[in-house]
Amino acid sequence: MSRSDISDEQWSKMVAFLRAEPHVYVGNEAECRRFVSGVLWICRTGAQWRELPQERFGLWNSVYKRFARWCDQQVWQKMHEYFAADPDMEYLIPDSTVIRAHPCAAGAPAEKGGK
Repeated sequence: MSRSDISDEQWSKMVAFLRAEPHVYVGNEAECRRFVSGVLWICRTGAQWRELPQERFGLWNSVYKRFARWCDQQVWQKMHEYFAADPDMEYLIPDSTVIRAHPCAAGAPAEKGGK
């Protein structure tokens, strides 16, 4: 297992939290785990959503849309607060210090990577 994979013990804690969250539909647990792993891959690599490996994590747009819904419903923030004190979970929970924004998100001119 690579550092980017979620261990079974970590996933069991995470899925228990997600099932208790009213704004989250876990559905197929394996697909939900695949989605969370995809989000963590994006956070760790700083890659653009379109670069998400489809064969491993699914369609980038589907992963992004679900990620955005969870952002709007503050699921990531609640998860971060819930697991902040758990040393086994600290490297799994993304926060704003590890998520890189595209240059256009910071208002960069078009010739420097913005739109």
